[in-house]
Amino acid sequence: MTKEHTSEIKINVTLDENRVPEKMRWSAEDGGVKNEEAKAMLLSVWDHKSKESLRIDLWTKDMPLDEMKVFFHQTLSAMTDTFERATNDDKMSATMRDFCNYFAEKLELKKS
Repeated sequence: MTKEHTSEIKINVTLDENRVPEKMRWSAEDGGVKNEEAKAMLLSVWDHKSKESLRIDLWTKDMPLDEMKVFFHQTLSAMTDTFERATNDDKMSATMRDFCNYFAEKLELKKS
């Protein structure tokens, strides 16, 4: 029998008086990350019982808008890669990539 290993990911959020995130730090020691600063995060977990996705979407009040646009583009692109690996659905993955390219073009994120 294989010995079970537990890995922990920690997210610490400092809030202002209105409970708006001011600072975020995260650690994932198995991944070599220890108390690193973050300006934004999107976390989704699948609730098998209710058959729905649960989310936490946070960003600090000093997250620059131009960086938020890049963050979303990179996240959508990464989700496309993950979708393809998880489902082997090449056709839908190509459609998602087309959308990511369209998204980047409309936000002028990619150089011509």
